[in-house]
Amino acid sequence: SIITRTLVRHMLKKSIQKVGSGIKPPPGALVSVHYTGTFPDGRKFDSSRDRDVLFKFQLGAGQVIKGWDQCVADMSKGERCTVVLPPELAYGASGAGGVIPPNATLHFEIELFGW
Repeated sequence: SIITRTLVRHMLKKSIQKVGSGIKPPPGALVSVHYTGTFPDGRKFDSSRDRDVLFKFQLGAGQVIKGWDQCVADMSKGERCTVVLPPELAYGASGAGGVIPPNATLHFEIELFGW
């Protein structure tokens, strides 16, 4: 069943879909996740699941948008969540690569596999 606990922290809204192990990644860890990104209207703009390749990044190193660093740092191994990121924690006024418009609120489903 879906866990409906919702956390609102640093302007992001996180809902846990699957509870993890309780063990959170340490700062600087090279984390492995699957994700799907959508706009508020449900249109998908990117997904590691479509490529069937885990996405890896160094936690807290600024390699991803701010909302991802905040969200994944608060996840535990095996957790799957949905998160709503305001523009300030996503791509802001610049947008990204002609795919993400300026000042876009973004939705992500993220699953943390490990580090």
